[in-house]
Amino acid sequence: MNIALMAHDGKKELMVQFCIAYCGILADHSLCATHVTGKLVSEATGLPVTLYLHTDQGGAQQIASRISYNEIDLVIFFCDPANPGGFDDIARIERLCDQYLIPFATNAATAEVLVQGLRRGDLDWRNIVNPQRR
Repeated sequence: MNIALMAHDGKKELMVQFCIAYCGILADHSLCATHVTGKLVSEATGLPVTLYLHTDQGGAQQIASRISYNEIDLVIFFCDPANPGGFDDIARIERLCDQYLIPFATNAATAEVLVQGLRRGDLDWRNIVNPQRR
């Protein structure tokens, strides 16, 4: 599965800790992320992460494009409700995920449920939705 990782500045450390905790599961999947988030995750976990631009330079748009082409199977976007800047990106990503039936988590609790679902095979239906990538 192709998993996109994004996090507001105030949640980047949480994303790193989350990825460390679930490194064993995430290692079986392809990860991509906006630049800083992906770099931090890769350095902390050793996992390969495809890096896109910084969010403010178009990284969120790059991930949105991949969602539009149905090339992403799961999005984890840790948002910081205490710092509402950048919520346009979340709204855009959320709409696209709804449109293309892509599971989307905005906090660690929901992300944990989705990652555990990955482990159990609960999201294998995504292989049916877009089998040509497999």
